[in-house]
Amino acid sequence: MYPGFFSATPWDRLQHLPRYIKAMAVRLDRFAGGAERDAKHAATLAELWKLYEERSSKLRKAALSDDNLEEFRWQLEELRVSLFAQELKTPQPVSVKRLKKMWEAVVR
Repeated sequence: MYPGFFSATPWDRLQHLPRYIKAMAVRLDRFAGGAERDAKHAATLAELWKLYEERSSKLRKAALSDDNLEEFRWQLEELRVSLFAQELKTPQPVSVKRLKKMWEAVVR
């Protein structure tokens, strides 16, 4: 977390923070027994995160924002939960396929 994280993060997103932290703990617990699976999921997430970071940087430099991009970013967090700690559930269905479709709305 960075300075100002709590004031910069909308309440509806902050309320999911405990679940995200639990998901990180579950991922760490399972890592030793499933490093290959973890690496596969991590690579998929890294690809999607790179898209987000590149677009976010471009918009920041132009002093612009995009609600679709922010929603994409938070859906990435939900995808992490879905991939690494599925038992913690997500508020709505999320998948790589859904995120790739969501990305199309971001780049239009």
